[in-house]
Amino acid sequence: MERKVKFAPKEYYHLYSRGVEKRKIFLNTKDYERFIALLYIMNQSGEFHLANFLKKKKLVEIFNESKEKKLVSVLSYTLIPNHFHILVYENEEGGISKFMSRLLTAYSMYFNTKYERSGPLFTHPFRSQHILNESQYLWIFSYIHLNPIGIIKKDFKENGIGDKTIIQKFLESYKYSSYLDYQEINRPESKILDFSLVPEYLLKNKLNIEKYDEWFSIKYQG
Repeated sequence: MERKVKFAPKEYYHLYSRGVEKRKIFLNTKDYERFIALLYIMNQSGEFHLANFLKKKKLVEIFNESKEKKLVSVLSYTLIPNHFHILVYENEEGGISKFMSRLLTAYSMYFNTKYERSGPLFTHPFRSQHILNESQYLWIFSYIHLNPIGIIKKDFKENGIGDKTIIQKFLESYKYSSYLDYQEINRPESKILDFSLVPEYLLKNKLNIEKYDEWFSIKYQG
């Protein structure tokens, strides 16, 4: 299938994909942790063999590894049981395609080996959306971080997030997203993100659910 969106360096893109036939691609904590580790280490121009690394070190130590030049700058992400979303900035020609190929291939090999299955794990090709302006950027940024709400409130996209106190607590407990990295929480996974490319006003203050909901709602109001 031919890709509709053509990638270009120095541009922002929303990347996302789900399991084939809408199957779950993350079945437990170790699966999420593996994908997040790959999200960090596969984003480089050089080759990296995770299997060799794991013979001597633990997976969490991956965030201490130095990397060659990054193919993309990751600005936000979230993982859901049957899909994921990533907001990136392409650093070099072909960076997105190379990064996503390495990421999805490495995770698919891990998943298929672990669960004794064969064949494609993700729908092909992965989906993408070119971000053209600030309002679109803010909507996607909020959409990615609010996406896990669907786990506990499936109709939030149509009917709103509801009780903001409950939602805030849920998102603060959800580890498989960059939401926590914008809450001034120090954790190894923060190294995945390139904060130098994030608009300054998103970094000055700890973002709260009210602000995310405001950006998210604007899109649906036209």
